[in-house]
Amino acid sequence: MVKKRVLLLSEGFGAGHTQAAHALSSSLRQLSPNVQTRVMELGSFLNPKMAPLIISAYRKTLTSQPRLIGYMYRHQKSFNRFTTLALHRIFYTSTKDVVRQLRPDVIVCTHFIPSAVISRLKRLGTNIPLCTVITDYDAHDTWISPEVDRYFVSTPEVKRKLLNRGVSHAKIQVTGIPIHPDFWEHPSKEEIREKFNLAAMPTVLVMGGGWGIMNDQVVHEYLTRWREEIQVIFCFGNNDKARIEMESNPRYRHPNIRIFGFTREVDKLMEVSDLLVTKPGGMTCTEGLAKGIPMLFHHPLPGQEEENFHYFIAQGLGEPISSLEVLGKWMNMLLNQYDEILMRRSRNLDNIQRYHPLQSARSIIDMLENEKVHS
Repeated sequence: MVKKRVLLLSEGFGAGHTQAAHALSSSLRQLSPNVQTRVMELGSFLNPKMAPLIISAYRKTLTSQPRLIGYMYRHQKSFNRFTTLALHRIFYTSTKDVVRQLRPDVIVCTHFIPSAVISRLKRLGTNIPLCTVITDYDAHDTWISPEVDRYFVSTPEVKRKLLNRGVSHAKIQVTGIPIHPDFWEHPSKEEIREKFNLAAMPTVLVMGGGWGIMNDQVVHEYLTRWREEIQVIFCFGNNDKARIEMESNPRYRHPNIRIFGFTREVDKLMEVSDLLVTKPGGMTCTEGLAKGIPMLFHHPLPGQEEENFHYFIAQGLGEPISSLEVLGKWMNMLLNQYDEILMRRSRNLDNIQRYHPLQSARSIIDMLENEKVHS
């Protein structure tokens, strides 16, 4: 039997978009042996010299001028046509050749730039079903194109935002944000602790996102006050500089403080943790949601993180770190009201089915089996 081919396109502007593509790829292959997947960061693939420079510049702007990023987010519509046309001509002139060579049956985009590029190719005659996965709890105008055949969105609220922007009801499916299937599993905590040499005690996981850009020294030092009674795991992602600085600081040299760089086993660290301190990125929030873990949010960046932040707080799934007193309250709960923390987690897990685990992968498989998209 000839396998159906799914091409998943992303970009490296933040780790979450590509994580979503890989997660969806894993789910597709888990659900069907007749599906072949290929994940590609399109800009990096076509321009391996130029793309990293652009991504690096974006990352520096994100950390040094967050208000500019917020302004661009709020005014996406005015940039949309010019930007996508320019990117198409400068970086993606070979996209059509890539699509012709790989011959996918469906193209899935987890970033709005490749979605816009494939939409433009469809206007020029490419006839392949296009799915766009919106990887946050908001939707801005650059995600939207008439050539998109299916939008996979996180919540009914995001669906309403697309409807208000004129997208057909039939094109939108509420599927949740795709995360790796491992996050929906609940392996033995004892085995995980043994593997990572962790203690069986109240545990806080501090994450800096896929780029590891969160580095609030005040919060980190405050958490160490409880190091005799509460285990703290710091996960810095790709921020090797911050990780090395912490490892060299005597304050963090303690058996109950563990420091990680990049790891593919975040699901296991979340499983044995009781509280997650993080920036409100769409993927990390969804991973925490799947684990049922209560979340405390650092200052969100303007734009997508702000929208994710507001959504999770409104749903009672997270709380802002508005002051160190908030951290102190949760540390005392871990010590004196641990049963309440466990009950919160149990309630969160009872509600996660409404976020549709694996639904986006099932929808793509349905499209492949039907061989055409009804829009």
